[in-house]
Order: sequence, then structure tokens, then C-alpha cells
Amino acid sequence: MLNYSNIFDNEGLTYVNYRKLVDELLAAGKTTGHDHAEEMLHYTKMNVQRMKRVEKASTLNEKLLTTIEKIKCHYHFLVITEGWCGDAAQIVPVINKIILAAPDKFTLRLVLRDQNIPLIDAHLTNGGRAIPILLVLNENKELILSKWGPRPILLQSLLAEWKSEYSDQMQIATLLHGWYARDKTQTTQQELALLLEKLV
Repeated sequence: MLNYSNIFDNEGLTYVNYRKLVDELLAAGKTTGHDHAEEMLHYTKMNVQRMKRVEKASTLNEKLLTTIEKIKCHYHFLVITEGWCGDAAQIVPVINKIILAAPDKFTLRLVLRDQNIPLIDAHLTNGGRAIPILLVLNENKELILSKWGPRPILLQSLLAEWKSEYSDQMQIATLLHGWYARDKTQTTQQELALLLEKLV
């Protein structure tokens, strides 16, 4: 049985330290996980730019902020991620903005998927180790109250269509990040607002 409190406290990175780790690994010609191939380094470099863009350009919408205001208890967000993951680059900075909006109500820790295989294997998506996965833990960090990820439902559906139409992974990635760019985090925010409403 997984000890979520132990994972959160001892394996988890703050968002700042996660960003710092990704940058330091890149400077050393590496990325998170075990695969340091040139392709993976390219993905990670692109993701650093994506994270910077989301951090700078996106703001939480009124619906999400109103929902956050209604929260009465303290919750812990445990996110499974990797620096090379394109979806994580688009989503994790949005989750961090929720923490920044209400640090008295939420605490965030990020763990790397490939260093926590039993954890991700307990939270597979259609049998796969898709990330990011957000787990909302109770105040004692013992129970999972809610789960979200690895991407908005609409995009999950679109991705399945694209994978059936195209075999070129770069083409699929272009479509995926084009969708994120047009959406400007709004669908992610809508779904996270619905997630938080269940905690009110």
C-alpha cells in the first residue's frame, strides 16, 4: 500500500525546486527520467519555454478564483510529472498558480514519474503511465480525495483521434501544442475549478 504522506514529504519537490532541477539537468545535457537522448533534451528545452510562457501569460479566471475562495480546509496537491512531458509543461504551471493564489489552502509537491513507478502504476490512464496526474490529498496526506489528468477531457478525445489519423509523432505534438496555445489554459482551468468544487 502506498504511503502518500511519505511520498509527499520525502520525495516531493516544490514547484521552484522542480523548475530548478529541470534547468540544472539541461545545463548538464540531461533531462529528468532515464532517457537523455537528443530528442528528449529537445522536448525538455521546448517545455522550459512553454512553462515560462504559461507562468508569464496566464492568469486564473474568475470561475476558478471564486471556487478557490469557497475552500475552507487545507489540501495537499501531489503531482506526478517529468521535465520532458509536453502536457505537464502546459498544465503544471496552472496548478502552481492555484497554490500561489491561496497558499493558506493548498500545498504543492511534484514527484518524478520514473522515480515513482509504484505511484504512477496505481494511477494509470487507459493502462498507460500518462502524466501529469494531480492527486488531491486530505489534510493528513493519507487519503486521495480527487484525481485529475493527464490532460483536459476534450484534448484527450482529440488526441485519440489524431493518433488514429497520423503516425508522425511530431505532427501529433504540433497539433497538441497548437490546441494548448489557442485554449490559453481556459479548459484546464475549467476542469480544475470543477475538481475543486467537489472539495467545497
